[in-house]
Amino acid sequence: MLLIPCPYCGERTESEFRYGGEAHFRRPENHLEATDEAWADYLFMRKNPKGWHRERWMHIAGCKRWFYVVRHTVTHRISSVYKVGDPLPDLPS
Repeated sequence: MLLIPCPYCGERTESEFRYGGEAHFRRPENHLEATDEAWADYLFMRKNPKGWHRERWMHIAGCKRWFYVVRHTVTHRISSVYKVGDPLPDLPS
């Protein structure tokens, strides 16, 4: 089982969290005039890397807050956790 260190509540099991997908992607600028292609890219296209990745998680069984996790998608190792608004940590090499 994956242990996730919530930055507000401390380390908990994965079953207490909800995965929110890739972190730090943006809606199309001027969304009222965005093309269908821009919306499709925003809604469906994700990086899905094999390696280190920034993700959003919500602690649904605890503080109910969103935060970010830097996790390796193959080993599931977590290198860092940070709050919304904190500076982006570097991805490990």
